[in-house]
Amino acid sequence: MERSRTFTAVPGWGQVGMGATALVAAWLAARQTSHSGRFRVWLAEALIALAIAVPAMWIKAQHKGLPLTSGPGRKFAFSFLPPVAAAALFQILPGMWLLLYGAGVVTGGAFSVELVPMMGACFMLTGVAALLAPAAWGNAFMAAGFGGLHILFGFLIGRKYGG
Repeated sequence: MERSRTFTAVPGWGQVGMGATALVAAWLAARQTSHSGRFRVWLAEALIALAIAVPAMWIKAQHKGLPLTSGPGRKFAFSFLPPVAAAALFQILPGMWLLLYGAGVVTGGAFSVELVPMMGACFMLTGVAALLAPAAWGNAFMAAGFGGLHILFGFLIGRKYGG
């Protein structure tokens, strides 16, 4: 029975917080004069987002009475983490980060509510667009993806599924 449930601990309001900090990171990254400076800003943002996401997931899971290590939770993590870990290896911002993060959300989202894989697909489309666009637009794509998409889908998930 546990294996058939979906992973509902995706933190909608936590995603809104992650999106807000991503917008701040985009503002800070835009003021950097080097690629390595922008990379450091976005890497720091990834750590901040992780620091928001993990407690938010734990709180939502507790509220729903589900352990994070449930069958669906494990499947979500093991599907989400490999593409995200691969993205961390690339300094080719933003396209690869957005594309691989989106792939992780789509694959992990297969064990979640229907809005999650849809969000992942939007991240992937944003990543493809970023790869095709001039490099100078990269920070705007990062803001649109990690800021805008997290806020939009976080709000929708928070409203529809709580937390």
